[in-house]
Amino acid sequence: MRLPSINLPSSSPIGGIDVDRLGQRGAASIRDGVLPDLPSVRSLRLDQVGKLLRRHRDVLEADPQGEPVVRREILAWGMDPAALATALAEGSRIERELGDDQPGLPELRMLVLRVPDGSETATVLARLRALDPGGVYDFNHIYTGSAAGLTGSTTAGATHVASSVASPVAGAGVAPSRGGPRVGLVDSGVDTSHAVFQGARIERWGCAGQPHPSAHGTAVAALMVGQSGRFRGGAPQADLYAADIYCDSPTGGSADKIAAALAWLAGEKVAVINLSLVGPANGALERIVGALQQRGHLLVAAVGNDGPAAPPLYPASYPGVVGVSAVDRNGRTLPEAARGPQVMFAAPGNHMVSAAPGAPAFRPVRGTSFAAPLVAALLSQSVAGPSKAQAAAAIAALARQAVRADGATVSNETGYGIVGAALRIDPASVR
Repeated sequence: MRLPSINLPSSSPIGGIDVDRLGQRGAASIRDGVLPDLPSVRSLRLDQVGKLLRRHRDVLEADPQGEPVVRREILAWGMDPAALATALAEGSRIERELGDDQPGLPELRMLVLRVPDGSETATVLARLRALDPGGVYDFNHIYTGSAAGLTGSTTAGATHVASSVASPVAGAGVAPSRGGPRVGLVDSGVDTSHAVFQGARIERWGCAGQPHPSAHGTAVAALMVGQSGRFRGGAPQADLYAADIYCDSPTGGSADKIAAALAWLAGEKVAVINLSLVGPANGALERIVGALQQRGHLLVAAVGNDGPAAPPLYPASYPGVVGVSAVDRNGRTLPEAARGPQVMFAAPGNHMVSAAPGAPAFRPVRGTSFAAPLVAALLSQSVAGPSKAQAAAAIAALARQAVRADGATVSNETGYGIVGAALRIDPASVR
């Protein structure tokens, strides 16, 4: 397993995506008969990545490792004022400033810089790093949904992608807070009109207040707070704070949108936050994640479906993030699920259904995307607000409940063990 990418700049122009190079990450996980009911890894996340770059070359490009990034944008965290002045004098400009709406959270502030016309993103990135070794600079990477499958719909990242950051907007007709726990979601849009959300309180953020319902976001949200006669999520009593970072824009799911959503959730003091999305390591995003953890927020993330031999995906692999894998109804780890020390828990992620926009109202889902929200929902019931002590206690308590094959070993497949088995909704129960 190679070390995670640190996105070293290249002296040559960044061209289109190197699908073969990316494909090598998951190729080792495909053996005869290992994925009998799935297409190859190439046609999962990597195929989404390739489609994004081919369809949106005007706004996206590839970094030196072949990962998609927003064209000519650089993220800057902790930038020295002198370095900023030099960068502006050399033709860069400030595209956006993140975190200014959270004055009490200065560590969440970040700049999005626009590279000068005629300059290569990687070259300017190298220049900024040389000017300011104490700052953190990186590409504005794109992150995609970590679903292996969502029958009858697209998964986040293939078609659901974000516009400019917007102010929080309460969903139409949502109920008042019930005084229960708060749980956060960073994903694509949620269809709040679905029957499972009747009576739920869902506070929405992003997309300039305009709803963009998505199959992926709706399914994940339902597994967290949904409830109806035939369906129950992990924490139906919780208030959901849902950030849509896609909004059907070609640059959706970018690192700066994730950072802005996390800043909003921090400002709302949402203790437990689920991220069912995956992508490469990003230095600026890692600092934002670390800043939330220092304030006592608990981040839960899907480990991804690139296969057991693939390198770590992020944000699940950042230190302190609760990485979640997926198992089937027999407790077997899904063959496409990632393995490694980043796995802290496993939860149901196959032979199950969740809510979906339109008809049918419930559809089969598969992947680590749908295991992570169950773990986030369970953890949210033990954390009243951002608190490092409460977060640690909640993880320890859930670990004691987890089921392990030998009762003791912490493994790279299921971490502390399997939780939430009773929350799996069998497809036969909603027919």
